[in-house]
Amino acid sequence: MLVTGASGGIGRRLCLAFARDGFWVGVHYCSRREAADDTLAELTAAGGQGALFQADIRSRDDVQAMVDDLQRRRGRLDVLVCNAGIAAGHLVVRCPEEAWQRIIDTNLSGTYRSMTAAAAAMMTGGGSILVIGSYAGLHGTSGQGAYAASKAGLIGLVQTAAREWGPDNIRVNLVCPGWHPTGLAGEAYPSADRLQDHVLGRLSNLDEVSAAICRLAQLRDVSGQVWNLDSRLF
Repeated sequence: MLVTGASGGIGRRLCLAFARDGFWVGVHYCSRREAADDTLAELTAAGGQGALFQADIRSRDDVQAMVDDLQRRRGRLDVLVCNAGIAAGHLVVRCPEEAWQRIIDTNLSGTYRSMTAAAAAMMTGGGSILVIGSYAGLHGTSGQGAYAASKAGLIGLVQTAAREWGPDNIRVNLVCPGWHPTGLAGEAYPSADRLQDHVLGRLSNLDEVSAAICRLAQLRDVSGQVWNLDSRLF
């Protein structure tokens, strides 16, 4: 299996969850090699096995080379978790064109490249693709227009891919993991007095979320679904 954007944050926790469940884990990174090394070291210390894979998901050639390399090492790719993503804070009317393009090309187009390369590898034996989405893609969020648009686009991409690849036994689902104290969340991470939209009044636990995503990836009869893993209502 392969996790994109695995050099830290949610990606690192996902790698650990899958390793603990017995998966050999491909740890993808773009430029943060030392952080990816730390992920692999934690994974190994937990009793797991895996390897590093470098690729810029904005490049189709990079993504294809990564998937080809994993297949040469492991024989096949059975699970892909598309976690790689970026964000930047801009009001819609003030978002620079370059920032918009960079976020869309990474979060939406980069996920598309990863999904299609993985699907081609799964056509003969089936597999599972889980895309990490965001609640912002469902309802929008002030100051994050490009990010919200990229995550909203993933919903349509996932549900269309689920329809097209279902006959080949490729399951495609999207998970909104909730707020977590990662570098991507940055200053937008909510304080305890800003959780009125969470009906439980608290954030979800990242270890529980990671374990749930690992379990969802293994559900054999579920595809085309959007899962929200906190207590905010759709």
